This record gives sequence, C-alpha cells and structure tokens, in this order.
Amino acid sequence: MRQITFQQEPVTLSGTEIHVGDTAPNFTVLSNDLKEITLKDYEGKVKLLSVVPSIDTGVCSKQTKRFNEEAQSLGEVDVLTISMDLPFAQARWTNEHHIKDLVTLSDHRFADFGKKYGVLIEELRLLCRAIFVIDANDDVTYAEYVNEVTNHPNYDKVLEHLQQLV
Repeated sequence: MRQITFQQEPVTLSGTEIHVGDTAPNFTVLSNDLKEITLKDYEGKVKLLSVVPSIDTGVCSKQTKRFNEEAQSLGEVDVLTISMDLPFAQARWTNEHHIKDLVTLSDHRFADFGKKYGVLIEELRLLCRAIFVIDANDDVTYAEYVNEVTNHPNYDKVLEHLQQLV
C-alpha cells in the first residue's frame, strides 16, 4: 500500500490500492438527496473520480472548483467528487459555490468507496486525496494517490489524460 501523510504525519489507508489496468470496483455512495448511487449508474461513460477529504477545506474546495470549471471542456466525461462529508453539507457547498458541472457524492454511510479504492484513512475516517479516471468499459486508465493529503493533485496530468481519452 502507498505511504500517505496528512500534515506530514503517516496515516493508514484501508482497502485495496487501485492501479491502471484494473477493472474499477463497483461501489455505493449517497447523492445529495440521500439516494444510493453506484458506479453502475454511470455505465458506458468516461468517469473522473475526484476524491477529497472534506469539501469545506481550502485545497478540497479549490480542487472541486477546478474540476467544475474544466468539466464543460471535457465533453462526455462524468465528473464525480467523492468525500466523507454529509450529503447535506455537500449540497450546501455546491449551492454556495454555484457548482453545476459535476456531482458531489458522500461515502459517509458505509465507507464503501473508501475501502474498495484504498483511500479510507483509518485514523481520521476521511478519504485521502486521489484521482481516478475510468473509461466507458469500467477500466481504470489513470490513478493518482496524492502523497501528502493537504497537497493538490496533478491537474495538468489528469486533464491531459482525459483529453487523450475522449
């Protein structure tokens, strides 16, 4: 498993690390209106999974805003931001920031996504910062676990990858 730090302190990740070439595991999360959503709900589409610890923090907020801004130029890519935030907090945040081009999803109920993608921080019950791109056949084509949770992902690299994929 990858070594990840949070504020320069090592943390323990639960679950299975995902690699390029893996078939993306199905997962269950909650929409902002408390409906169960699975990866299968996006079947046949390219998906960008932007994983953040908490949407109300600075880096997470910037990451989500950045992918919202980029979403229109990505064409037929479904952009999903996943965190452990309550669905109500996600809905409030998306309304406050006029987020229209991506979907926020909550893993707080079961931590199913966190465990299946190896991003659940055991000590904090938060998700580490990560990016996954999944193609229309549900194969993982890009996987980035950000080594220090408080750092940004490599936006340029993931956006370049998406441009080549679609």
